[in-house]
Amino acid sequence: MSTWVKICGLSTPETVDAAVTAGADAVGFVFAPGSPRTVDPATARALVARVPEGVETVGVFRGQGVAAVLELARASGVSTVQLHGDETPADVAAVRAAGFRVIRAVSASRYADEAEEVRVAFGEDALLLDAVDPGAGAVFDAAPLLSSPPSRPWLLAGGLTPSNVAGLLGSLRTSGAVGVDVSSGVEASRGVKDVALIADFVAAARTP
Repeated sequence: MSTWVKICGLSTPETVDAAVTAGADAVGFVFAPGSPRTVDPATARALVARVPEGVETVGVFRGQGVAAVLELARASGVSTVQLHGDETPADVAAVRAAGFRVIRAVSASRYADEAEEVRVAFGEDALLLDAVDPGAGAVFDAAPLLSSPPSRPWLLAGGLTPSNVAGLLGSLRTSGAVGVDVSSGVEASRGVKDVALIADFVAAARTP
């Protein structure tokens, strides 16, 4: 099965085109305040318009409240909402009811502490396990996760680069990792994506 790949934190036509050309399954646009990758809805809508059918467009939010999330998601035209924060199962259900797919992003350490009934209650479309500080480029400690792996396929994020993604993904395959999400690992400088690194990352993630 081919590795699912998302390139996140895109903000220019050139980098969106590079991700699509490289074969990414999804592209992400950050709406969380305070990030060097944050875009406004109008910019995101113009970028979404460049994305062909079959490539998922994801709006990334962190602790912004459901009303604000839905307003920004609708204004930008994304198909999927990625939630980082303290959202509840009811929040996830509300976003899904509004017609969006939901990726629930949570730190690997926090997820390892969740009881199975809590994990199941969220009902998200996809689960993404990240480092404690999303977007900081730090690799999370996989040991707790391997001792209590998800009962479903999941996506890996946190400190991934073209040089380490194949190895990290390979070591976590047995725990159900089926895809990867990268942002800082394909940047020439903080917040500035590099088209060559994007291509290298997608190729490396799909190395047999």
